[in-house]
Amino acid sequence: MPQNDQVLLTRLKDNGLEFVIIGGVCVVFHGVLLATFHLDICCRFGEDNLKLIEAAVRDLHPVHRLTANKLPLEQTRHLFGELKNLYLQTDLGKLDCLSEVAGIGPYDKVLIQSCDLDAVRQLRAIKEKKRTTQKVISNRKS
Repeated sequence: MPQNDQVLLTRLKDNGLEFVIIGGVCVVFHGVLLATFHLDICCRFGEDNLKLIEAAVRDLHPVHRLTANKLPLEQTRHLFGELKNLYLQTDLGKLDCLSEVAGIGPYDKVLIQSCDLDAVRQLRAIKEKKRTTQKVISNRKS
């Protein structure tokens, strides 16, 4: 099943979920060339947020991928108040939703240590422009 992180992220955002991208996809967004096979996010857990996640992936046939019987997400609504993590398989790929990150802590601490993706992209564009300008200048001196 192909992994489509961009569509998964858009669906989560469009459904109003506040989250931080973590794991392999995060470092790819920072420009590191790394193979990753699923999308990891950190978000606040609680019934309301889990309903937002469910709404974002409802039509993608989400199942708990680490359970032996691959229970559909909708059949576990009664557990939403107790869950700490979700490991889902959807039609768009794997989505892992974590309530905390080892070594950092819960979502609020992860959020404080995160950086804005648009800001990262702007900084990367500035660095690339500076690098291109330096190449032009060094080519003129030759």
